[in-house]
Amino acid sequence: MLAIDADTHVDENEHTWSYMSEAEQRYKPVAIRVPGQKHGLWIYGGMQRLKTVRDNQRDGTTVETRELLDIDARLRDMDRMGVSTQIIYSTFFAQPITDRAEVELALRRSYNRWLAERCSQSNGRLRWIVVPPLMSMDKALEELRWAKEHGAVGVLKKGDQEAGHWPSEPYFFPLYSEAERLDMPITFHVGSGTTFGRGLPSGTAYGGGTPVVHAFQSLVMRGVPHQFPNLRWGFIESNASWLPYVIYNLRHFVEAVKERPNVGGQTGDERIDLSGNILAAYNMYVSCQEDEDLKAIMAHVGDDYLLIGSDYTHNDLSSQLAYTNGLQQRANKGDIPQESVRKIMYDNPKRFYGL
Repeated sequence: MLAIDADTHVDENEHTWSYMSEAEQRYKPVAIRVPGQKHGLWIYGGMQRLKTVRDNQRDGTTVETRELLDIDARLRDMDRMGVSTQIIYSTFFAQPITDRAEVELALRRSYNRWLAERCSQSNGRLRWIVVPPLMSMDKALEELRWAKEHGAVGVLKKGDQEAGHWPSEPYFFPLYSEAERLDMPITFHVGSGTTFGRGLPSGTAYGGGTPVVHAFQSLVMRGVPHQFPNLRWGFIESNASWLPYVIYNLRHFVEAVKERPNVGGQTGDERIDLSGNILAAYNMYVSCQEDEDLKAIMAHVGDDYLLIGSDYTHNDLSSQLAYTNGLQQRANKGDIPQESVRKIMYDNPKRFYGL
């Protein structure tokens, strides 16, 4: 059985921005090295953001595979990992980049076209997540339609504020509606979307993962999935061990509000029923780590809505390039069922991404 790697990445390079129009060239990012530091910077539109400088030996990848300069080399890596398909998320857009709509549109549109072109050379083995320009909703919907026609299998979203709005606010309902119509899941990936303030450091377990958890809880609490019954929601790279706590918290809140209406506000939707499997009821999928207490997690949510990914190209807390072997070893020891391994590594991501 070959796995579907539900969470991998690409490192952007100068070619990523080559799809900008002439008028947009002033926003084109330029990469520079920082003397004495192990990182570089992207400089663009009067702004800057970190550009990680990676080490081939430490990261287990090469610049050719990370930046999609050599598609065949990346496919060979996938073969060695036991992976049939990789789902690719951005690195550059993991954190907020600008509060100017015109800059966001130029950067995200060029990125989408570059990644679509690179993935088109993989015979369908590399699939990608579109990054919509959320400050320009009409353009965002156009981008979804273009991306669907060019191989995208999901829509990137952050779990905190983006374009000045939270995930459960009606501002994003047109995005959710169009994604549902196109059969493209919304993927809340670890990272932040807000440009306001410093927030928690992105390198900590809470700086990037907490927004994903917030999105899950707020969408359920406000009844947003009821309005888009055929839309799939994904919560990516934030682990899955938070599920028992959040599910308890949601159930406790709903019951408390029924008994004491003034205890903490309204749920936002009287149809909320949290008595069964919440993931199944709301079409929600959560990515896990190979070394988590999967037995305990599955006791709460089963094994039909869990995914797993390698975090390929990134060497951080989520990196697990050998997760296929790790899960299989756990099944061999009787720690988790063999059927669960197949579901988590193949069946569930296939269904979630519509492959």
